[in-house]
Amino acid sequence: MDINSTIDYLQQQGILMDLELYFARFIVSFADEDKDLVFLATLLLSHFSTQGHTCIDLALLANSKFPPMETSPRYFLQLPTIDKWLNALKNCRAVGVSGDYTPLILDKHRLYLHRYWEYEQQLTANLRMRLFQTAPPINQQLLQQGLSRLFPTPDQAEQRNAAQIAILRQFCIISGGPGTGKTSLIIKILALLLEQNNHLNIALAAPTGKATARLQEILKSAKAVLNCAPTVKAALPVETYTLHRLLGSVSHSPYFRSHAAQPLPYEVVVVDEASMVDLALMTKLAQAIPLSSRWLLLGDKDQLASVEAGTVLGDICAAGQSEILEAFPEAVTSLNKSITFLYKNYRFNQENGIGKLAEAVKQGQGEAALRILKSDHYPEVSWQTWTDFSVEVPILKELETLFENYFFAQLPADSLQILDRFCLLCALRQGRYSVNMINRLLEQKFSEKGWIPAVPRGYQGHYHGRPIMITRNDYRLKLFNGDRGIILRNPAHSQELQAYFLSPDGQLRTYWPPRLPEHETAYAMTIHNSQGAEFDNVLILLPEQPMPLLTRELIYTAITRARQTVTLCGSEPIFKAAVAQQLNRTSGLCEALLTCR
Repeated sequence: MDINSTIDYLQQQGILMDLELYFARFIVSFADEDKDLVFLATLLLSHFSTQGHTCIDLALLANSKFPPMETSPRYFLQLPTIDKWLNALKNCRAVGVSGDYTPLILDKHRLYLHRYWEYEQQLTANLRMRLFQTAPPINQQLLQQGLSRLFPTPDQAEQRNAAQIAILRQFCIISGGPGTGKTSLIIKILALLLEQNNHLNIALAAPTGKATARLQEILKSAKAVLNCAPTVKAALPVETYTLHRLLGSVSHSPYFRSHAAQPLPYEVVVVDEASMVDLALMTKLAQAIPLSSRWLLLGDKDQLASVEAGTVLGDICAAGQSEILEAFPEAVTSLNKSITFLYKNYRFNQENGIGKLAEAVKQGQGEAALRILKSDHYPEVSWQTWTDFSVEVPILKELETLFENYFFAQLPADSLQILDRFCLLCALRQGRYSVNMINRLLEQKFSEKGWIPAVPRGYQGHYHGRPIMITRNDYRLKLFNGDRGIILRNPAHSQELQAYFLSPDGQLRTYWPPRLPEHETAYAMTIHNSQGAEFDNVLILLPEQPMPLLTRELIYTAITRARQTVTLCGSEPIFKAAVAQQLNRTSGLCEALLTCR
């Protein structure tokens, strides 16, 4: 089959998108020869960019087939040798090298869209400069006294070491899984800094509104029991920001009000949930933070990466852990000293099933993870084989019991507390075994029981008992992406429908539905939407087929949303395939940090 017929087939199957093809054909118009080779490279670059890759590695793709998971041997693209590919791209006027202003940049064997290459270069240069910034003088005696007071027990040695590194370095990364105390560590680090200088201007931020609200809640509770002087407590920040709000979003623009020429007015900037920050946003943040300011990133390098392109936190951590000292050993050594990892888990002990399951998944051990799920020794985790929605299985009965308590709670606050204690997570938004399908399935079942009115297919209006999730931040209403609420009739207002939410301090808030920002039905949510949130009990529903999206990072993120119990539903082959599949977004950031290129 020729290339055009194969392209048509892959387009019909939804593997290639129209925009990817249009872009490739545009770039080919600048090629005088080897048009097919340039077309293939540009098409793959455009395709993988939409999946979070910042570039493509031609050396890895050369001589292979695309798509690699295609089952039919007749319908694939045979990719050329690396030498032929590089030669064709070098002779294309739309492809340049460092210093050229062209749509595509060829950097050794990596091909970039120009903007991602530029972001990568800018972030690399910025981080290198930060690594050699000298931190302000520290009163070592005062620091050691503070460390002993805030971390008094031997089991806090890991956190104490992380805090000391954060105080001594201008740029620092602290990476650890859920339960390792990253967020509570933040306030102790800030207290130590304020003991050195009580007049520091500090900014606390996170990528999403939900994460900032949770950060603020934890900081407020930790502040109450913090072992430090009242003057230090009074100087601690009380407000948290989303990164877009911190930088100052400009309406209908990719730019921010804060940038290199107009930097942020803070001496300390702390970013929580940093694994969710993409390459473009991290670069703009780096440029907006003065080099003289402290910059602290906290996150879990093993969690899901950003929705947009890049795996920035993971790339920086990989560079810091690397034993390769190439042309830039001083920077690599300095980066290694600026990164610390937290392993001790304060939420799960060594015999807890959730902790053991998360670790097995993180290590790619699918068989071991299944044994943990099925073992009677770990009551915190369980496995349900679920491959047919037409069959009544135990998990559906459990869902009905849960939501019956939710629907018939006496007060809105009671319903919301039930909703906040449990979450049904899906890998997909659309298709079979997706959020949309589960929401529709549960609406049908609850309607049959008379718990809610009949809901027509595709209906997005409100009804009594409808759980909803906010999908766009509204700072005026203090409702953020990921917040879950409930629509109920209010007896005090003639039984009119109103939306109820719980604030971080447990207060009930009421809104008229027309005032709400964008939202959707939320019996279930995607695993991506759950990032930054925690629930007592989590039910994870796997899709029926393997797919690139289904990786160990996705499963790990879903499992670690739980505090008390996890139930996984699906087929064993799909689960093992997911755990075996690692998120490998192509990027040049790690190599750039390790070398002088």
